[in-house]
Amino acid sequence: MIHLLAVAPALPDAPTLVADLEANGLSVRARCESTHLVHEAVRHAPDLIVVWEPHPGEALFEAVRLLARVMPTPTPVLVFTSDVRAEPMDAALDVGIEGWVVNGYAAGRLRPLVQLTLARHRRSRQMREERDELSRRFEERKLVDRAKGILMSARQVSEDEAFRLLRSASMHAKQRIGQVSQQVIDAAHYAEAINRAGRLRMLSQRVVKLYALAAMGVEAAGSRALLADSAAQIDQSLGLLGRSLSRPTFGDLLDAVQGCWAGLQAGLTGVPAVVKVPGLDEEAERLLALADRLTQSLENAGLAPTLHVINVSGRQRMLAQRLAKLALQQDGSALSAREPLAPGLAPTAEAFEHGLAYLKGIPLSTPLIREALGTADLRWQEMLQAVRAGATPAARLTLAASSEALLELFDRLTREYEQSMQLLMG
Repeated sequence: MIHLLAVAPALPDAPTLVADLEANGLSVRARCESTHLVHEAVRHAPDLIVVWEPHPGEALFEAVRLLARVMPTPTPVLVFTSDVRAEPMDAALDVGIEGWVVNGYAAGRLRPLVQLTLARHRRSRQMREERDELSRRFEERKLVDRAKGILMSARQVSEDEAFRLLRSASMHAKQRIGQVSQQVIDAAHYAEAINRAGRLRMLSQRVVKLYALAAMGVEAAGSRALLADSAAQIDQSLGLLGRSLSRPTFGDLLDAVQGCWAGLQAGLTGVPAVVKVPGLDEEAERLLALADRLTQSLENAGLAPTLHVINVSGRQRMLAQRLAKLALQQDGSALSAREPLAPGLAPTAEAFEHGLAYLKGIPLSTPLIREALGTADLRWQEMLQAVRAGATPAARLTLAASSEALLELFDRLTREYEQSMQLLMG
C-alpha cells in the first residue's frame, strides 16, 4: 500500500484530490495546505506527496527545500498545476521535484503518474548513491595516498609496505581503510604541530641562555650567532603554525605567543649586557607559559594518548635550556654531589629527571631511541656537575656545551617519536 500526503488549497473549485486518490486504491494519510506541508510530512512520513497548486510560488519550493533537510530520507513530490511558465518548471527541478504535470489533472491518470514519480525517485536516489559512493571512493583514495606518503617518509618503507600497514590496521580496527588513513593524517598533523609548539617553549629559554653567555663573554661570537639563529627559528615556527593550524581554534593562542615574542625580541637587540638578563628572563617566562599552553591545547585536541610522548620529549629540550639559563644567573659557590641544588634550580632539574624516567619506561621505543636516551643520561650528569661547580668560566663552558648537546639529542628523539609507526598507526 502506498501512503500519500495530499496538498491542495482550500478553494471552492479545488479538485476532489483525496477522493480521487483513494478511488485509485491509494491511501491518503492526511490533507493539508502548502503552508503546512513540512509539518504534516514529518508527522506522517508519507511515501509520496501529491500537490495540486494552480500557480505555485516560492513558498512551495521553499517548503520542499526545507523538507529535504529535515527528513531522514528524501520524499518524492508530484505536483499538478495549471501554470505553463518555464520559470516554475526550472525552480521545481532545482528543488528536486520529480513529478511536474501541467494541465494534466484527471482522476484516471493519477495512479500511473504516482507510479512514474516513484520510479523516477528511486532512479534518482540510486544515481545519487552511486555518485556519492564514487565520490567517497575518490576521496578515500586521496586519503590513502596521503597516509602512505606519511608512512613512507616517516619510517622509510616502500609504498607496498605502507599500504600493507594501512590495510592491516584497517582489518584490526574493523574500520574502512579511508578511516584509518584519516587517523594517520590527523596524528601526523598534531604530532608535527606539538613538536613545533614545543620548540617555541625551548627557544624561549635558549635565547636568554645564549644572551647571558654572550654578555658574559663565554664564546661570545658563537653565542650571538646561535642567538640570531634561535630568533629566526621562532619566527619560522610561528609562521608554519599559523599556516597549518585552525585559526578559529588556535588563533588566540598563537596571537598571544606572537605578541609576547615581539616584546622579548625587541629586548634582545643591541650589545648583550648582563644587567638586562633578569628583565629579558621575565619576558621569556611569559613566553614559555604561553607556548606551553598552546602545546598542551594541541595535545588535547589530537586526542591520541601517544601524543603525550612528543610533548614530554619536546619539554626535555626546554628544561635543559632552562636549567642552564638559571644556573648562569646564580652567583653561588660550588656544591658537593650530596648537597641539594639551590631552590631556584631544583624544580627544573627534578622535572627533567622525571621526564627522562618516563621516556625510559614507556613501551614506545626502538634501539635508536634507547641509545639516544642513554647518551642523554650521560650528558645530563655532565650538566649537573657543571651546575654544582658554581659560577666559574669552565663551568659556564660546560653548561653551554652540555645544554646544546641535550638539545640536539632531544630534538632527534622528538622527531623519532613524531615519526613513530606506533604513534601514527594508533
